[in-house]
Amino acid sequence: MHRPVPAAALVAAALAALLCAAPPDAARFAGIDVPPPLPPRPVTDVHWGVAVEDPYRFLEDTQDPAVQAWMKAQAGATEAILRRLPGREALLARIREIDAEIPAVVSDLQRDPQGRLTYLRRGAKENQFKLVRRDTPDGGERVLVDPEALSKASGKPHAIGDFSVSPDGSLVAYSISASGAEIGTLHVVDAATGKEAMPPIDRIRGGDALWLPDGSGFFYLRLAPDWQARPRAERFMDHRTYLHRLGARGDDPAVFGPGVHAEVPLSRSDSAAVFAIPGHDHALALVYHGVQRERSLYRAPLADVLAGKARWRKLFDASAGVHGVGWGGGWLYLRSAADAPRFRLLRTPLGSPDLATATVVVPQGDGVLTGFAAAREGVYVTQRDGVVERLALLPHDARPALVPVALPVEGSASIAFADPRLAGVVVTLGSWTRATKHFDVDASGRARPLGLVPDGRFDAPAGIASREVRVRSHDGVEVPASIVFAKDAKLDGRNPLLLYGYGAYGNVEEPGFSPRLLAWLERGGIFVIAHVRGGGVYGDAWRRAGWKATKPNTWKDGIAVAEWLIANGYTAKERLGIVGGSAGGIFVGRAITERPDLFASAVIAVGNVDSIRSETRANGAGNIPEYGTVAREDEFRALLAMSPYANVKAGIRYPAVLFEHGVNDSRVDVWMSLKLASRLAAATTSGHPVLLNLEYAAGHGPGRTREQAQALLADRWSFLLWRAGHPAFQPPDDASAATLRPAGG
Repeated sequence: MHRPVPAAALVAAALAALLCAAPPDAARFAGIDVPPPLPPRPVTDVHWGVAVEDPYRFLEDTQDPAVQAWMKAQAGATEAILRRLPGREALLARIREIDAEIPAVVSDLQRDPQGRLTYLRRGAKENQFKLVRRDTPDGGERVLVDPEALSKASGKPHAIGDFSVSPDGSLVAYSISASGAEIGTLHVVDAATGKEAMPPIDRIRGGDALWLPDGSGFFYLRLAPDWQARPRAERFMDHRTYLHRLGARGDDPAVFGPGVHAEVPLSRSDSAAVFAIPGHDHALALVYHGVQRERSLYRAPLADVLAGKARWRKLFDASAGVHGVGWGGGWLYLRSAADAPRFRLLRTPLGSPDLATATVVVPQGDGVLTGFAAAREGVYVTQRDGVVERLALLPHDARPALVPVALPVEGSASIAFADPRLAGVVVTLGSWTRATKHFDVDASGRARPLGLVPDGRFDAPAGIASREVRVRSHDGVEVPASIVFAKDAKLDGRNPLLLYGYGAYGNVEEPGFSPRLLAWLERGGIFVIAHVRGGGVYGDAWRRAGWKATKPNTWKDGIAVAEWLIANGYTAKERLGIVGGSAGGIFVGRAITERPDLFASAVIAVGNVDSIRSETRANGAGNIPEYGTVAREDEFRALLAMSPYANVKAGIRYPAVLFEHGVNDSRVDVWMSLKLASRLAAATTSGHPVLLNLEYAAGHGPGRTREQAQALLADRWSFLLWRAGHPAFQPPDDASAATLRPAGG
């Protein structure tokens, strides 16, 4: 009797036979066969009279057994190729050696009124950050939460996301998730005993627990109950703010969010943080319109919010141009780009806030007002002039004036922690050649090292230098670039060069040194950051100059910087690699599709590279403010222009490309990389590899363990050095890079 074979088994067997046969259109690199793209199944969409062909739409169904089998085969081939590069193991060993000399890494510090410090810390021999408490500035550390214990028990890497300390410091709320998914559970731990203080709350995707002034509960953000069962594009909609009372039973009430209050017209992709301000009888709701930088702010009596009968009053909406909100000393402070593209600071009485009568306390200057935070004595402000960030104090008094704060390190200065109830502020200081450290600044302006981490062997290596240049772009605008290199490097065009760019959301690549970079520089490499438009190095106008219809400036700026680096002897096009991730996938993807002749290689990490389909992903609706929507003709045409996937052309000699993607990515779906990799591999005539480095226990990046990060970095740099012709990275049975002239290092 004949029994039908299950469809999944047939698909797997057919794909296995296909891969073993190594058909003519398969590629071979470093002695390893790379499976060809799956046969295209073209779908054509018509937007505003324009037909857009999508040959690999079917790869969006990553649960399809055939797609899963192909992904595994691609990942396996890529891993095998990278492991066969002769210099990779030595490079990985060097990265590990450097890491072992870093005493610890500390992030996300908070201080309570008793002076106790709570922060995330990963020691030199540890694989993941732990939540720790230090009861006195010079005292020992106690571990409150160790995610590695969960990792060992479950077999999946776990990581702490956000955490927040209760007003008296006795409790710490924290979120934790597995395998890089960034969606997990919210917990509260008793800092004295280390015991859990409540049952965990699920459906948590980012966001702190925002405590009530008396510590009896907190506000928090939570996904909709049916989020997993929804259509893909709606999974992260209806993200509401809830109130949790410690010890309470039953469901937590929603206090703000889409559909909660008729008087608050929110989009389904909006979310909000609700704050109860100590000493004041009103609560504030700060609304985030997806990734849009401009916020809205609402106000309601706190007693009504707690009783579930609040009627929220709007103080301003996104049209006001306010990018940041803070309070202290009886004032509400606002960082505004309205009529001030480099930002200015406003304030209005906290008891009766009114944007229309707000006073400008820090006017727009020549530099960019990058941030602010309130302490008991006043507001601390950071301002950037070029790559140097400076700190100043603005007292809360009636006629405030900025008082400069002298800092021991010139470079980036970021406010790591401030509290309106407490004096002083904690800042992080670093530069392109000096590792970032925490410093405590007291109310008198004296800065001293906080001493959380002992000095490391590679904190400030003597043999490296940095240089700032400005490059004229395609339209005459000068684009800044930061160059990090070994002091003895010869600018003869023989150096492998890694050109990094991002250019989105107004984000800025602040000066900071990772000792791991030494492993790249020691092999003759040069590292360059292009501060392209779309970022915020020159303020909000710089962001808007690489945004939606102006997005081409982002990758054209990168192309201009690449050409300048070649013309000035830093590298040659045969050794030039371009790297970017997430929104930076547009920067890289469009640079290589517009100028494929200019680059030897490219690395696209968790890249948003199919712009036309971007809003169909789970995280898509919230990103429409940055990229646009196909529902508007002008924005559709901007999306079409910025989409790497839509701009691949057959018969072009594309450079070698390595895609990096965590399969559990909840921000940028992995199918983005699958589709562009397939289209490039099918279109290119260069004979250069197009590889998919897929991580099955990772997501967008946060939560990655130290071992995962080390291996990924060794893979990336080995790939770039291989394609740059570095002699230590050429496998003997590989002809794909044989025409490259050996690079130095």
